[in-house]
Amino acid sequence: MLTFVSATRASQSDFMAHSMLGQSLQAMEPLGPFSLHLFSGNRRPLGSCFNDVIVSAYSDEILVFLHDDVCIDDWNIGQRLNDALDGFDVVGVAGNRRRQANQETWWMLPSRTVEGERILDQFDHDYLSGAIAHGCPPHGRITVYGASPRSVALLDGVFLAARAGKLQQSGVRFDPNLGFHFYDLDFCRNAEAAGLRIGTWPIALTHASGGESIQSPAWAESLELYLRKWGE
Repeated sequence: MLTFVSATRASQSDFMAHSMLGQSLQAMEPLGPFSLHLFSGNRRPLGSCFNDVIVSAYSDEILVFLHDDVCIDDWNIGQRLNDALDGFDVVGVAGNRRRQANQETWWMLPSRTVEGERILDQFDHDYLSGAIAHGCPPHGRITVYGASPRSVALLDGVFLAARAGKLQQSGVRFDPNLGFHFYDLDFCRNAEAAGLRIGTWPIALTHASGGESIQSPAWAESLELYLRKWGE
């Protein structure tokens, strides 16, 4: 049982007709079975939506939480997730094998202060894992972060997968207070604290966004909440 979970501000009809995720799922229909749990016209925090699905899902469902601007390019995704979740409890397509104090993103080193200004511009290259294409399919630019599969500490929230029963039994949930930002880092830290195994897996997808929202006012607000919650 494979269930894709996403939230969008668009109506359901517009989502299916125009979004990258809606179009790619329609193309995958002959390869089913799978289902879509869509929160259309959404204004709620992602964590609130995702938690509703975790609570109501059957224990053997594979839940895939992903953004609406993602195109799934891997037609064997069902088998890939079965294989991935035999080795890990929580799976993503890209992540970092370590977590550092006051780390603001999964792929970059913590910011440094230069002449009183906070600078966030250095990739944590040696510890990254996975790959994602950015842009519009089929011409997305592939970014290879590092070898995959790998055990990691942090995952990119563009794509997070787990068996519902594993999340239900462990009590791992998303934090709605973090809105659209940092819910993924927080989720990974909760999973780690619960003893769940976190890893990357080679699954082909394209993401329209390249992380341009970092350091926006909403991002900075969520960062403050996230660091206050964890103390670093």
